Amino acid sequence: MRIHYAKMDGAGNRILVVDRRDDALPPPDAERIRELGDERTGPGFDQMMWLGPGRTDGAVASYRVFNRDGGEVGQCGNGVRCVAWLLAGDRAPGTALRLDSPAGLIEARVTGDGQVSVAMGRPEFDPEKIPFVADRVANTYDLDVNGTIYAIGAVSMGNPHCVLAVPAVADAPVAGLGPAIERHPRFPERTNVGFVARRGRDEIDLRVFERGVGETLACGTGACAAVAVGIRRGELAGEVRVNLPGGQLVVKWPQVSGPAWLTGNAELMSEGSIDL
Repeated sequence: MRIHYAKMDGAGNRILVVDRRDDALPPPDAERIRELGDERTGPGFDQMMWLGPGRTDGAVASYRVFNRDGGEVGQCGNGVRCVAWLLAGDRAPGTALRLDSPAGLIEARVTGDGQVSVAMGRPEFDPEKIPFVADRVANTYDLDVNGTIYAIGAVSMGNPHCVLAVPAVADAPVAGLGPAIERHPRFPERTNVGFVARRGRDEIDLRVFERGVGETLACGTGACAAVAVGIRRGELAGEVRVNLPGGQLVVKWPQVSGPAWLTGNAELMSEGSIDL
């Protein structure tokens, strides 16, 4: 069976969107997803968004998220922006779209300038719900990695994140420390790892080692996680520009009881078909 796909760019993240709302076709197995994610054997992507029909009242679609290694995850901020851009069609700019995600109902808006804003849900700091092994909620935890102690933040944005402050992201030990923290035993479901350098209260630099992918040019939930940790510590304002290798995102979290909003670009790179 051949199915259509759209390959998109979200702040540098390569997102493959497969729309199966009409027939609710289930996604392929993990081995086939790995083949599709590898540019030598498929279209290549960082994450694949597999669309199905909406499950709740008013939802235009549901989606599942798969990393390049074939593992399924709970959320992808850049991916859902790409999905919203595709589904917006000829709707008036600013029209709200509701999407069913594995992490709950998501609201998105596509503006007239091609930017997409997504309500990513409230950041979750309860260690049990991240999940992260700790006996209480704290703004900062000590994490022992091969005998070296690192001060980290831990939060879930529908998927687990570890946030680590560094003097400058260009010199951050992403390739070495990223995989060591990703599989640290205190993160029982593994974790994304964000290396953040603060420029001021309203701007940060960020590199992210993504769970099941490796370092990517951008990570939407990673941007939200880094900002949420900074706001909770009193280091950042309620609206922050996040500079990533693939581009810039804006995260707003003005009310700690409400959702974090993620805004950035979404662009169509190519379209094609794949044989399942």
